[in-house]
Amino acid sequence: MRGGEWPSVRALLRQGQPRISGCMWLVLLAPCTWFAVLPLMLCYSYARSARVRAHRLYPRTHGAVDDRHVTRVQKVRAWTAAAMSLLLLAVYGKPEDVAEVQEQYMMRLVVTPPLLLLSAPVVIAVLFRWASAQTRSAMRVRVRAALRSAGWYVGAVTAVPLLGGAIVLLGQNRTPSSASPGAVPWLILAAALPLAWLLFFVGFATGPAIRTGFNTAAVHAALPALLTGTLVWEFAAISLLAGGLPPGPPVIQALAVIGGPASVTAVVWWEISRLRTRYGVALRA
Repeated sequence: MRGGEWPSVRALLRQGQPRISGCMWLVLLAPCTWFAVLPLMLCYSYARSARVRAHRLYPRTHGAVDDRHVTRVQKVRAWTAAAMSLLLLAVYGKPEDVAEVQEQYMMRLVVTPPLLLLSAPVVIAVLFRWASAQTRSAMRVRVRAALRSAGWYVGAVTAVPLLGGAIVLLGQNRTPSSASPGAVPWLILAAALPLAWLLFFVGFATGPAIRTGFNTAAVHAALPALLTGTLVWEFAAISLLAGGLPPGPPVIQALAVIGGPASVTAVVWWEISRLRTRYGVALRA
């Protein structure tokens, strides 16, 4: 259920048989199961449809080149950073520091997609400036797919509060002037169904969209690495402005603020050097 494709409702009901058994039909047609089974089936269908669309728009591949050595180093750096953060909190932290770390984590979850959408055009423009004329023409064609995937995400995120606000307004105003009172529940249902699908889509698409940088690897193989190096310094500045310095002596504070982004930058440039030397990826003309 986590890695592969989810089976359809019909495949689940068949349970490996050529067709749905009669006992299953008796269970589904029983009136006592309508209020329990049918909503679950509808919810599963919506979730499966949104998940399929999200995975088609944002494949799971992080970059155009699959380098296991780079992936291994990235994981080691990430776990080392997490261990150092926990050690810093355990030695110098206070209860309010733990709460602040949790707030910053939730803030990053919310800020990452819009910050990525704002940073990606800048990094792509810099790459366009560096690249040769032949590379620019190829990148220009591939940018359209990245823009399309970003447009899907922005549209979904924008439509969620609009539909939610419409449902709230319809619920507060039971007798709108343009519709009869009996039509209000149907209008609420008409807005709730796409809202549920969009919520599932945003939930399934956010992680892959961030990991793939909205399919920027298709534009240029070095774009995910460059975006990672850019975002980590932006997050460092945002965390410093929002939460201040981490706990500890001044030297530890400086190392905590600079060490994380600097280590990510080092891994990024090592990844780019491997792309240039081993896979022939060029940044400049």
